[in-house]
Formats: sequence, structure tokens, C-alpha cells
Amino acid sequence: MFFKLLMIFILVPLIELYFLLEISQFIGVFTTVMVIVFTGAAGISIARRQGYQVVSNIRTTLNQGKMPTDDLISALLILIGGVTLLTPGFLTDITGFLLILPGSRDLIAALVKKYFLKYVKENKVEVHYGSQFKQQRNNQQKNDKYADYEDDFIDVEAEKVEEDEDLKH
Repeated sequence: MFFKLLMIFILVPLIELYFLLEISQFIGVFTTVMVIVFTGAAGISIARRQGYQVVSNIRTTLNQGKMPTDDLISALLILIGGVTLLTPGFLTDITGFLLILPGSRDLIAALVKKYFLKYVKENKVEVHYGSQFKQQRNNQQKNDKYADYEDDFIDVEAEKVEEDEDLKH
């Protein structure tokens, strides 16, 4: 995993730099910089709007008493997309737009969800939610001989202290 991340952090900037240099030869340095600034600003604006919409969907779903799994995945993808849009370069901008625009984001979210479910089915990831934590804690407390005391139990060790002769006088 470390090697993969290292390669990403080394290769992506090098590829971005190569594309920036190549494109700037065709359209000029100023135009290239302006395109990068414009795509970053437009992307952040879209990400912000999409982010607010997803947060609203999450609140609505939670108010209905449901778990907003799809919207949480969308929120994560929008966050990643926003960060990649802040990174200068054409590949990162394309990746960012794919992650924040609803159509492509939904396709990517479906792939992420499928990948995650595969890991859950293979027991590579444990998922705990809702009352399972309380149930697990209750089961642990039944096995604990001090369960009746819960948080009121304090473990203390006594130590005999001898008085110093100088302090007595």
C-alpha cells in the first residue's frame, strides 16, 4: 500500500507537469494558467453546490430514520473531487470533475459501494452500527464481575507512608 501511494505521489505530479508543458507549447503559458485557474474555480463552485445538496439529502434521510449510505459515499467523492480540483493540472481536473458531477459520480459511487461490499462479504472489514454497540457493551458487562458498578468503580492500591522525624517537631 505504501509503495502504491508513493508511486501516485511521484508519478501524478510528473505526468501533470509533462502535460502542462506540452499544452502550454500549443496554447501559450498565460492561456494554460488561465485554463487551470478557471477549471479550479468552476470546479470548486460545482463541488460546493453538490456538497450542499448531498448534505441536505443526508439530513432528510436521517430524519426519515434511514442510514444515508449512498449519500455518504457521494459526500466522500465530492470531497476528494474538490481536493483534486485544487491541485493544478489537467488530469487532476478531469478526475475532480468526474467525482463531483452527478452522473459520473453515481457510477463511481456504485463501483465504490460494490468494492466495499465485496470486502465486507470477505470479512476483511467489520461494520458496526446503531444498537450493535450497546448490545456488544451489554454482553461484555454480563461477563464482567463489576458490571453492576459501571463507571462508579475505582481501583485503588494502599501504600503505607512513614512519617519523617523532622516533620513531627
